Amino acid sequence: MAYEKELDAAKKAASLAARLCQKVQKALLQSDVQSKSDKSPVTVADYGSQAVVSLLLQRELSSVLFSLVAEEDSADLRKDGSQDILERITKLVNDTLATEDLLKPIDSTLSTDDILRAIDCGTSEGGPNGRHWVLDPIDGTKGFLRGDQYAVALGLLEEGKVVLGVLACPNLPLASIAGDKKNKKNSSSSDEKGCLFYATIGSGTYMQPLDSKSEPVKVHVSSVENPADASFFESFEGAHSLHDLSSSIANKLGVKAPPVRIDSQAKYGALSRGDGAIYLRFPHKGYREKIWDHVAGAIVVTEAGGIVTDAGGKALDFSKGKYLDLDTGIIVANEKIMPLLLKAVRDSIAEQEKPSSL
Repeated sequence: MAYEKELDAAKKAASLAARLCQKVQKALLQSDVQSKSDKSPVTVADYGSQAVVSLLLQRELSSVLFSLVAEEDSADLRKDGSQDILERITKLVNDTLATEDLLKPIDSTLSTDDILRAIDCGTSEGGPNGRHWVLDPIDGTKGFLRGDQYAVALGLLEEGKVVLGVLACPNLPLASIAGDKKNKKNSSSSDEKGCLFYATIGSGTYMQPLDSKSEPVKVHVSSVENPADASFFESFEGAHSLHDLSSSIANKLGVKAPPVRIDSQAKYGALSRGDGAIYLRFPHKGYREKIWDHVAGAIVVTEAGGIVTDAGGKALDFSKGKYLDLDTGIIVANEKIMPLLLKAVRDSIAEQEKPSSL
């Protein structure tokens, strides 16, 4: 299989990072939360997750030139007053790696300087040339802080194209979380949580339990053709997506089910196995999408038979660096529904832009 070595390394890295995140979430302390300059919460798990992925990928793929585009850097951790949180991150990373005997080849405990360097490996700008790993160490930080959905999202770009994606979703049930009764074949009768989704270009999308050695199951997006029978996902936070625009689109399509609102790229994973049929994301004006919020999720859905585009129907372009400059937003659906969805999107946006007669 193409990218077999890279996929094995990515699955191991994302799973181990998710384990670190689970440990932190179970014993979340207020002191574990910092505030970045943009006021979004950042936890020790963000930094620890990024360090684990960076260290593991470099160790597993040591013969390859390493480039990582990731959300975090160590600037805040190098400031006065951050020593305690840095030491806690360092201990978390060492403890996590030790559980898998991954420190043995290094033959020493990692220092705080080692952790800072590992985090700062994620400062690559990406671009159209070469290979670039793309990481969101905790996608859905607010969901993480609420004890809800989040994901460790890791993808690989080659010459600007997504060729591999892994989503580790610790709180996503193995059973379907929404909608389509015709698409329950991938669900589980148990209440077990924790899903690992992965895809490589041309090879389909697979799901397996995050914390077990169970055989993976190939998954496929919903086959529903009538939008009235569909359900759709959108961001949990109204600040992350225009819920009123999504509601207008759903009304035009005749969607009867209420929206399923969850954080993170767990939405892409759920969509890839047919839990729902549509995903709508319309950020507020002026917001620029970052590639780490969509790289892994996009290939997980497209390899499962879905289509991911901007609001104008154009494929997402991950070759321009850290940002996605889009037409209005991101929409996801299967091949049957996508033409109807695009029309509903165009009509709803046009209505919102029409000057008021008052």
